[in-house]
Amino acid sequence: MLNYVNLSTPFGLLIAVIGRAEVRRGEHGLVYAHGYRIRFPVAGAFTVGNVVLTAHEEGYLTGALLRHEARHATQYAFCVGLPMLPLYILAVLVSVVVTGHPASWNLFERLAGLDDGGYPRHPSRWRRRTLE
Repeated sequence: MLNYVNLSTPFGLLIAVIGRAEVRRGEHGLVYAHGYRIRFPVAGAFTVGNVVLTAHEEGYLTGALLRHEARHATQYAFCVGLPMLPLYILAVLVSVVVTGHPASWNLFERLAGLDDGGYPRHPSRWRRRTLE
């Protein structure tokens, strides 16, 4: 409910409509948007508010990946909605600087579960240098 009030879920629904995704009610208050046609962002799935968007067909959002995306919905509530977007971009930049990968040190991806999201665990660039 919080993500409807903070406008992140309505924004996610707008993105789903623009991306011509098929929207349906999902589990745990989530909304699934399958068949998203815009090629950005490059991800198997991504979440805006309580809307989980994917280019894949129905049945893709299950198990660990669905739990990962549900955690992102909770993060939107904790970030009071849309402020999560610039915070997430900042987390991507930090992760790229530290590891060269957008998710490995991204606070939001780590809290959502890197393994559940299918992301690798890269060490920091500085740690790699000391190990060589």
